[in-house]
Amino acid sequence: MIKRLLFAVVLALICVIAVQARDYKVSDIPLVHLQDRTRYVSNPDNILSASVVDSIDSALFTLEQKTGIQVLVVAVTGIEGGDCFDFAHRLGQENGVGEKGRNNGLVVLLSTDERCIQFATGYGLEGVLPDAICKRIQTLYMVEHFGNDDWNRGMLEGMKAVVAILDGSMEALPEEEEELFPLYFFCAIMLLCFALACYALWNAGRCPKCRQRNLKQINSVVTGRSNGYIMRDVTFHCQNCGHTFVGKTTSVDPNYRGPRGGSFGGGGFGRSGGGFSGGSFGGGSFGGGGAGSRF
Repeated sequence: MIKRLLFAVVLALICVIAVQARDYKVSDIPLVHLQDRTRYVSNPDNILSASVVDSIDSALFTLEQKTGIQVLVVAVTGIEGGDCFDFAHRLGQENGVGEKGRNNGLVVLLSTDERCIQFATGYGLEGVLPDAICKRIQTLYMVEHFGNDDWNRGMLEGMKAVVAILDGSMEALPEEEEELFPLYFFCAIMLLCFALACYALWNAGRCPKCRQRNLKQINSVVTGRSNGYIMRDVTFHCQNCGHTFVGKTTSVDPNYRGPRGGSFGGGGFGRSGGGFSGGSFGGGSFGGGGAGSRF
């Protein structure tokens, strides 16, 4: 009898774990907004607390009333295929998040098994919520908490920042010290190079013996030509101390018609696609940007 009871308990636990750890298809995600227009957070596995869901729902309802922007937030244990980028964009495409014609929708996907947070934006939001800002929000407010399995704090703080950017109450995200250091270092290197170049230019016209700037060129001999440049040995005479010396100079060849030197070139990042459409989470095309992070 005891063995049967234990077996039944173990079997029940296995069933519970299997149900809780399911991998969702896009079509499986409950769209709570379609049943209640004041709700935006789909939380079928109860990853987020009821109070956090209520807070986010309230903020997103106010955001839509003020701006027309629609946001779908999904928190699940796992997704089919494990590709958070594809899953989030398909959520927008297949459910038509955002106003038709304005393409102003946003999908925020948290998958605890995949350890990912993904933002997917419609084209209408790319100006105010570009990919770099999406990534910064995740880095500043969400990833650290999610890494400690603190789903509530990470999602709440991240969505507060999202809403503040979208409704205009936050014009810019706070700077990070680690992001500023490379900029300071680069500026210091550039200033040093500029100072060295100025010193070299100033020093070039001085006599190597008496250090006075009273040189006269008395002879110039071409020693070679290469890739559009002319190399010369130039003889200088110092009118202060009488010292004569030969210096090497390089100048542009005005008769050269081939390629000269090298250059940096290339394109940039780009993408194509449609945008959120449909005014009530119900049919339409989706495309655009966003960003994702692992934790």
